[in-house]
Amino acid sequence: MNFYPKPKVAIVGVGLIGASFGLALRKAGIPCEIAGVSSGRSLEAGLARGAIDRGMALEEAAQWADLLFLAQPISGIIETLRRLESVVNPDALVTDAGSTKRAICEAATKYLTRCAFLGGHPMAGKESRGAEVADGDLFRGRPWILTGEPNHPMARLLRDCIARFGARQITLDAAEHDRLVAWSSHLPQLASTALASVLHDGAPNAALVAGPGLLDSTRLAMSSFDLWRDILATNRDEIDRALDALIERLTAMRADPEPDFQTGGDFARSLRRA
Repeated sequence: MNFYPKPKVAIVGVGLIGASFGLALRKAGIPCEIAGVSSGRSLEAGLARGAIDRGMALEEAAQWADLLFLAQPISGIIETLRRLESVVNPDALVTDAGSTKRAICEAATKYLTRCAFLGGHPMAGKESRGAEVADGDLFRGRPWILTGEPNHPMARLLRDCIARFGARQITLDAAEHDRLVAWSSHLPQLASTALASVLHDGAPNAALVAGPGLLDSTRLAMSSFDLWRDILATNRDEIDRALDALIERLTAMRADPEPDFQTGGDFARSLRRA
């Protein structure tokens, strides 16, 4: 970690992911100053958890920071990119934690020309939100997707941080990222939500005989639509393809479900060996 003697990090959006990033930096022993840009309540929670050292306005943080980590909802990240161009430190690196990448990377190309940008997506989270439930180990063992490998000192520092967090760095272009997460993340969320919703309407007393399988299958349904609104809006085409495939498979299973028990079981076991 010799790229900067003590890098200055600004976390824009001190919620679960943003505060966990700050805590992960602390836990990894990375010497840095950390500022937070967020609501007053989130800043108080981030300070109380030790995830940040101080709060700043966006304009001040953009001029001060060597690394800006945008951990807002997707629409908030895009709006922040619009605002950064006139104030950002030209030597800084801007990265993000957005759950889809095409819209964000396109906005960065359009609006951010004075400094470097590297799209990112740590594949980690919880059903609960906010700095109060942040965790310095949240990223351990999880994939962390980056959309490129720019030759920038802060990009090298970011990759080193990801390794120290115990995350698995994966490089994908924005389009391939969005295609894969439509299948691996967005489709499971919608399937879980649909299952819980149909049970709510068709068999609300199913809880009387529910086992752990139903609890596992409906866990994702506890996620908030506020969190998913931007994801669904910015990856609609890829999600539609995945949903069409699921609907087609469910329809085919009416006639003969046995082959899907074999292929589905094989894939589920392979996930658990990964």
